[in-house]
Amino acid sequence: MKLETLLQERSGNQCELSGATGKLNIYEVNPDATSNPDRIILISDKCLAQVEKREELDAAFWEPILLSSMWSEVPGVQVLSWRMLNRFRHESWAADALDMMYFDDDTLEWAKASGDHINDGSVQLHKDCNGNILANGDTVTLTKDLDVKGSSLNAKIGTAVRNIRLVHDNHEQIEGKVEGQSIVILTKYVKKQA
Repeated sequence: MKLETLLQERSGNQCELSGATGKLNIYEVNPDATSNPDRIILISDKCLAQVEKREELDAAFWEPILLSSMWSEVPGVQVLSWRMLNRFRHESWAADALDMMYFDDDTLEWAKASGDHINDGSVQLHKDCNGNILANGDTVTLTKDLDVKGSSLNAKIGTAVRNIRLVHDNHEQIEGKVEGQSIVILTKYVKKQA
């Protein structure tokens, strides 16, 4: 049986965390999974974005979901629930839920592989000077005159930078073109255009 069909039958064609219907994504709870259906789940876009830290965590959204999904019979759902609970471990509801969960040694090792039990769970997003979340392809305006290193270019305040690209490993930087030249810009010096 095809993996996607198996997952749809197991989940009732719903997100295995939230129960949401609609567009679902196949998510490998362990990146090293060898197509083991117990380690692969169907997940909604909203859950996936927060699991992958592309959106800020929303405790009000996750509390009812995790308090239910932690009891799933599917090992991948249990492990992902444990990982997400650890991102909220400083909230009493999540700490209580974690105290109730039990894994055998192998499953606990798998759950800890993500490091969510160590990290603070914060999400580092690219934000402009006003705290608006930036995305690839956005247009921003410079809020300060910027001298471009290694160039005689001076990017003036108010300059529009179209079709920006987020710097993957640094949430404080974006890339864009000013006067035909690609430059790296600090997010604290830009304002997202509506």
